[in-house]
Amino acid sequence: MHDIRLVRDDPAAFDAALLKRGAEPASTSLLALDEDRRALQTRAQEGQNRRNEASKAIGKAMAQGDSDTAEALKAEVAQLKDTLPALEAEAKDKADALDAMLAALPNLAAPDVPDGADEEGNVEIARWGTPRSFNFQPKEHADFGPALGLDFETAAAISGARFTFMRGQMARLNRALGAFMLDMQGSAGFTECNPPLLVRDEAAFGTGQLPKFEEDLFRTTDGRYLIPTAEVSLTNAVRDQILAHDQLPMKLTALTPCFRSEAGSAGRDTRGLIRQHQFEKVELVAITAPDRSQQMHEDMTRAAEAVLEALELPYRKMLLCAGDMGFSARKTYDLEVWLPGQDAYREISSISNCGDFQARRMKARFKPLDESGKPGKKTEFVHTLNGSGLAVGRTLVALLENYQQADGSVTIPEALHPYTGGLTKLEPGA
Repeated sequence: MHDIRLVRDDPAAFDAALLKRGAEPASTSLLALDEDRRALQTRAQEGQNRRNEASKAIGKAMAQGDSDTAEALKAEVAQLKDTLPALEAEAKDKADALDAMLAALPNLAAPDVPDGADEEGNVEIARWGTPRSFNFQPKEHADFGPALGLDFETAAAISGARFTFMRGQMARLNRALGAFMLDMQGSAGFTECNPPLLVRDEAAFGTGQLPKFEEDLFRTTDGRYLIPTAEVSLTNAVRDQILAHDQLPMKLTALTPCFRSEAGSAGRDTRGLIRQHQFEKVELVAITAPDRSQQMHEDMTRAAEAVLEALELPYRKMLLCAGDMGFSARKTYDLEVWLPGQDAYREISSISNCGDFQARRMKARFKPLDESGKPGKKTEFVHTLNGSGLAVGRTLVALLENYQQADGSVTIPEALHPYTGGLTKLEPGA
């Protein structure tokens, strides 16, 4: 959500920033609505003030025996009483329309975000690890995974496309991955949470999924939404709150199922685990003071990188261009893991700094310290950040493809051995 004062101060710069995000200029429409809203609010306030003044003057005129003036004032008060509600309603309609228009606009990119319309404009920042050399032709996980416990056919019969049924050793490895990631993020200072999987529309609005991306969500018959990521539940933990300065930074993590309709991905990644309607993810969320958010973004990215390095999975770090970022983000790093079966790097984590964009939608504030080091009276919006640490299914894919053997088995990296109950290798047919 944007501050209308930002548009008023420099409409040309605001429009230029929207164009960088691939959105149409909006300052003219926004400022016209804002002017109408403020004019109506001024008229309504003047009418309320006049009604109060006239009401007081009635008593004074009656006390002075001036019945003509008193009756005229009564008529004026009655007229204002009739006309003010309509004026106030019109002002509210304009305010609601302005809020709706502002809510539909994406966050503006940070100054150091590169220009670009799509993933072709993303910039590689770093690489870690060397892709393994195979003495056989590596396969995609969907080709050898079924022999190890990935059952796509049963899932399709139960639920349709983009679901997976895991059995035995594969299910055990999937569970081990989630627990391993949670422990790593706990060691990085994130507080483990177990949040709701169903949220109200206010929560989905707060993090930016509503109203623009409702088609990507699953909605229940009672009007709640299944979370597309625990970002929604965790970030909304500070909704409508004024936090004390010493409550920040707040770092939260959770391992949850996630549910996405994948409405805009028809025909993409239809094989395997890459793009599912239901999947698990370890989410990272941070709530910070504005002067800490940039460093927090780097720290959160490092926390996600550490998981990949512990599992010895080669990856690269990408800075997304303005046109490829998510709706609520002002700056995003993507981590892309190497998949030898696809001979390509694929996204496994996105870590975004949203600035105060979500906080404005959620009305989440804090009290900064004043010059004396004591909590001040004024409030500011917090900054929010979120990212994956990591997506469990995609990490499972990376393990299967990078650790596959010529006989169809998969060795399990040593870091996971404490979590697998003695299992060190996945064997076909086991």
